[in-house]
Amino acid sequence: MLLFALDLLDEHKDGTLMAEPPRPLKQRKTDALGRLETDKDLWIASGAAGGMATLVPLSFWWDGNRLFVATVRSNPTARNVDESATARVVLGHTRDVVLIDVDVVRLSSAEATERCAAQYAKKCGWDPLESSGYAFFQLTPSWIESWRELNEHADRKIMADGKWLV
Repeated sequence: MLLFALDLLDEHKDGTLMAEPPRPLKQRKTDALGRLETDKDLWIASGAAGGMATLVPLSFWWDGNRLFVATVRSNPTARNVDESATARVVLGHTRDVVLIDVDVVRLSSAEATERCAAQYAKKCGWDPLESSGYAFFQLTPSWIESWRELNEHADRKIMADGKWLV
């Protein structure tokens, strides 16, 4: 991963490293969509009143508008998102971040079969509906930010209130 991060840097004439110029918002959206299409795993952070905050990696499938994840019904992440109906999702690494705030809905087995189970299984290599105790969750983005370096922080928002800004 360090080598990839170094690929994002250019050298000054004196040999010190400098960040690439900031990407335009349209390019950041394209890059974020690319990650949503090709990455297999994400980090999901959740919390609930009186509960423990959690941060766990989960496999996911993106249908072009929403993410779908599966996890054990009784674990803290499932309990947190059931209570709060929200979570924060992160794709990428610290030098190429896509940060997504999502609204979360637990799907019934019938809804999961209809909306996402086959595509999730194809992308992720397993079908959680074949394992007892798992549930699918639909994650609908409401806010997305994307940045690589400090020079992209000022214009990092690419979605607000569920609408793309570019």
